[in-house]
Amino acid sequence: MPKFLGVEWVDIFSSIERKKTYFGVVYHFFLTYPLGLIVMILPFFLLFTFQWHILAIYACWYLYDRNSPKRGGYASEWVRRWRVNDWFAQYFPIKLHKTAELSPDHNYLVGCHPHGIIAMAAWANFATNGTGIYEKFPSIRWNLCTLAWMFKVAIRRELLLLTGLIDCSRESIEYVLDKSGEKGRAVVLVIGGAEEALDAHPGYHVLTLASRKGFVREALLTGAHLVPVYSFGENDVFEQVDNPVGSKLRNFQDWSKLKGGITYPIFHGRGFLQKAFGYLPFRKPIDTVIGAPITVEKVENPTKEQIDELHSIYCQKLTELFEEHKGRFGVEKDVKLVLK
Repeated sequence: MPKFLGVEWVDIFSSIERKKTYFGVVYHFFLTYPLGLIVMILPFFLLFTFQWHILAIYACWYLYDRNSPKRGGYASEWVRRWRVNDWFAQYFPIKLHKTAELSPDHNYLVGCHPHGIIAMAAWANFATNGTGIYEKFPSIRWNLCTLAWMFKVAIRRELLLLTGLIDCSRESIEYVLDKSGEKGRAVVLVIGGAEEALDAHPGYHVLTLASRKGFVREALLTGAHLVPVYSFGENDVFEQVDNPVGSKLRNFQDWSKLKGGITYPIFHGRGFLQKAFGYLPFRKPIDTVIGAPITVEKVENPTKEQIDELHSIYCQKLTELFEEHKGRFGVEKDVKLVLK
């Protein structure tokens, strides 16, 4: 790779295939950050240029469509098969490994671990067909959950809904897995959430899971089988500033999560033209392993004991999945999965 002033720069003479994968990750970056800012400013621009009628038309659509994130969305296979999604997955690359079949006669609540900084693997595997989810599980319809406020931003909300994203609320999950009356549905939750992102350091395998039992309760209420998923390499695609528990930075991050529901991981990846610093992820492989489903019987009013028992089984199966496959994907034999 070309170097100048001690900095490694992008090779402008790289192959067209490599350039396509770079475009794929830039598209994801644009969807995640700049597009949100642009569409927040757009209404003011339309007002000041007397294009208020466009806002009025969109407002009518928004009112009509406001419940879609809680009603299963409207995933488009055409959108999920966009070639740019393949390029995004190939950038790292992200690969999906199937260990068991998922029967279309059941519904599934899928726990995706770890969260990482921005949950790259969850997007590539379950919001798109970038890693071949349609071919590996042709009879299953997938919905990836995200925070409700992600659906408050115009235009981006429609793009997210078209990729199959839905609200992560109980109402939303229960609608897809139970009230819709359909089978062969799979709802994917990145269980550790933003809190787990604070532990997303390269080489770390620390999950915020011991106290997270709401997803188990939802599985019991809906009768959806639980499926553990682990993405080896997810924590390696960004560098995060050291923030050990008890440090001033970590205390501030924990305080902001407690007060505002938002965490602020301080991280960096590579840049657009150089590879030393920026907000694009590094090219590091991510291998996502989908475990065997855990059978769950529907319970109308699950007790604490039932929830604790199923949660314990889930943690055990996830740990076994990690132990079974860690050697294949570069994790040292003595490294253990930490559940906190």
